[in-house]
Amino acid sequence: METILSINNLDKKYGNVHAVKNISFEIKKGNVYGILGPNGSGKSTTLGIILNVVNKTSGNYSWFGGTINTHEALKKVGAIIERPNFYPYMTAYQNLKLVCDIKGINYRKIEEKLELVELLDRKDSKFRTYSLGMKQRLAIASALLNDPEILILDEPTNGLDPQGIRQIRDIIKQIASLGTTILLASHLLDEVEKVCSHAIVLRKGEILYVGSVNAMTANEGFFELQTDNNNALKEALAVHPDIEKIEESGDKILVYPNTPIEGGALNRYLFDKGICINHMVLKQNSLEEQFIQLTAKKSSN
Repeated sequence: METILSINNLDKKYGNVHAVKNISFEIKKGNVYGILGPNGSGKSTTLGIILNVVNKTSGNYSWFGGTINTHEALKKVGAIIERPNFYPYMTAYQNLKLVCDIKGINYRKIEEKLELVELLDRKDSKFRTYSLGMKQRLAIASALLNDPEILILDEPTNGLDPQGIRQIRDIIKQIASLGTTILLASHLLDEVEKVCSHAIVLRKGEILYVGSVNAMTANEGFFELQTDNNNALKEALAVHPDIEKIEESGDKILVYPNTPIEGGALNRYLFDKGICINHMVLKQNSLEEQFIQLTAKKSSN
């Protein structure tokens, strides 16, 4: 699989602030990557460096296997790292025409991209009449005019209402389905889990995880159990050698194993103790739960 971007030991200091700490990862063609982390984790700084608007302190990065220099490589990149900034008195179409003039792009791309972001019916509306979500979608259309090989988005749903968030997510999925590689920074776990195939988890400038979202959330999971006598159920589970933790959630008992346990084996164990289960579901830990575990481990080191 072709490598779009390679980052090696990238480091950035602002005086005494160590914003990015020797991070390394690769972006492969055709995937949707989420740089995930709380505010101040180094997400925006990392994007600024690779887009050549922030100077690195040390380390290096290369686009497209290092076959072309950064200036030429960025012509194949679409990016939105700030709030959408268009002329308010001009229509959406006029604003995108101006972008085409600056970048030497054929005007025929304008309607194609407006249709992709579901703004074609508002192409003749002035930018100042747009909602925040529409402004963000117009910015995405602008970034796609040159048919980039990779689209970079910094907090693309920040400040949007639930409907606007959903529209942006659907558009990102549509863009990815057309073969464009996407790299987005977000502090929203739900956004990354729903949109991204891969995650890079940052905390205080350090990488905690790099890999697929599925691999991050794929684990033994936990069981949700219910019986007519939950007290007896808890007592039986408390002495099981492979159970690490037991929690109550309403009328359900959540069971967290420390080693893989098959549902059938757990059911037989409880049946032998005179407990009949009337509800058993194996659940996966969410990305949020995995993120909390990752950051907790880092904090304890």
